[in-house]
Amino acid sequence: MASFRVGRIDSLPPGKMIGAKVDGQKILVANIGGELYAMGSECNHMGGQLDKGKLEGSVVTCPRHGSRWDVKTGKLVQFSEPLPDEPTFRVSVKGDEIFVEKGT
Repeated sequence: MASFRVGRIDSLPPGKMIGAKVDGQKILVANIGGELYAMGSECNHMGGQLDKGKLEGSVVTCPRHGSRWDVKTGKLVQFSEPLPDEPTFRVSVKGDEIFVEKGT
């Protein structure tokens, strides 16, 4: 597993998310009640940027067509058609830095 720095913990308070690029892949990292989660940020419906969407609890809404995704699991919560899961990634904090792990 490779580890990629995506930001500082003080830039990600509870209820917020940030976008990052990890090994060429767009991801989002969200702080849900003090726990950090990461998943793919490019909606697999039509490529909307999920990190630019609205985060409510653990659910992010795509700004393009309104698909809703659970950030904790990468699973589709609501949409008019079935879509495959978004990939999820392990997140760790070392000191005040946030890292996302990705298999190579």
